[in-house]
Amino acid sequence: MSATTAEPIRRRGFPLPRRLRSRAAHPYLLIAPAVVLVVVFLLYPVLSVFWESLRHHNLTRPLDDGFAGLDNYRKMLSDGLFWRSLRFTGQWVVVEVGLQFVLGLALALVLNRTFVGRGMARALAFSPWAVSGILTTTIWILLYNPTAGIGHYLASVGVGEYGTSLLSDPGTTFWAVILAELWKGIPFFAILILADLQSVPTELYEAANVDGAGALRKFSAVTWPHIRRAVIVATLLRAVWEFNNVDLLYTMTAGGPADSTTTLPLYVARTAIHDQNFGYGSALTVAAFVVLTFASLVYLRISSMSFEEDK
Repeated sequence: MSATTAEPIRRRGFPLPRRLRSRAAHPYLLIAPAVVLVVVFLLYPVLSVFWESLRHHNLTRPLDDGFAGLDNYRKMLSDGLFWRSLRFTGQWVVVEVGLQFVLGLALALVLNRTFVGRGMARALAFSPWAVSGILTTTIWILLYNPTAGIGHYLASVGVGEYGTSLLSDPGTTFWAVILAELWKGIPFFAILILADLQSVPTELYEAANVDGAGALRKFSAVTWPHIRRAVIVATLLRAVWEFNNVDLLYTMTAGGPADSTTTLPLYVARTAIHDQNFGYGSALTVAAFVVLTFASLVYLRISSMSFEEDK
């Protein structure tokens, strides 16, 4: 008996044979382990963070533990460091992702051309992506050494002062960490865009050449429509990663000087781990979750609208 004939029998009140019942339950049994893992390792931690944000839970003040209601959120709204960290986080994401995309696109266009040593050039260009975050920060901290790194040579041309690290000067810290993250992030865009560039039919470029189209016209009419979806996905993923970036900023500046490079996730880590204030740290985490979710939805909506206009 097929599933289509079994459905009317079930509606008339006749019980299904055991063989059909076991077959109907088989798909649910297959996905049950994945559902259990998602609930245990994803849903439960998220719900526990929301619950902790409604409690006073500070290991340094155990007598104050208990239900707090919205006290942590009221404290957050009047917390100047929260607003400064949120503003810097937005600035960090926009500048980093924008520069990574532009430079990654330029690198992908260059590596998509045919030239001698292209394989070696691709390997060297993509190698920073394989370097761990901690090793990346170690390399750039050594480069910014005030006595033996590039900081010494920049000071000789008037950028900074002798003996002062680029990571401790408020005027140069932001661009110093931006440059270090660019070195690691540009290959991400280059890899994804290059993969899409290689799928563009060469016949389209040949037709554009026949029509007398220039380089800019070929890019806007042929190249961009083929790589746009990859760019949207790559930009969203990279924005989420840069929003949650903690390791590079923590190891290079620890949020300084004077909290000038403190992002919201870094403020969360400092509050929850260093200060042992899990209640307020959870409230900050919820705020970061809401901001990131809202920004992602707005970005996806704008992207979908652009596709609809093209149609």
